[in-house]
Amino acid sequence: MAIERAGTLPLQSEHNIVASRQMVRALCQELKLTLVDQTKMITAASELSRNTLIHGGGGTMRWEFIEKNGRPGLQLVFEDQGPGIADIALALTDGWTSGTGMGLGLPGSKRLVNDFDLQSEPGAGTRVSITKWK
Repeated sequence: MAIERAGTLPLQSEHNIVASRQMVRALCQELKLTLVDQTKMITAASELSRNTLIHGGGGTMRWEFIEKNGRPGLQLVFEDQGPGIADIALALTDGWTSGTGMGLGLPGSKRLVNDFDLQSEPGAGTRVSITKWK
């Protein structure tokens, strides 16, 4: 399977979450990340894909191979047009949940990657960007 340098996957169903994990695994292998780093990126992507579907009402996952100072990386961006997050600092607090989960998704995802950026506005959706560097 030829891996595209950049692309987009829909996140509209449980099936799409499985597809996003499979795509992220293939992308991490293409970048030749260690097995530990692959697992971290796949875990973060799985959580953020699920958040996009459940809390955001669906959206997309975009990927792109990037480079900074000669160092290759994989950037994933999860976007939705859902209700947004009213208090980002609270949402990034371990144990806080807006639903029935354990409240580890966003802060856990942040710990698993090198770069994490969350932008959200109530009524305007959410955008989470994560990057893992080789």
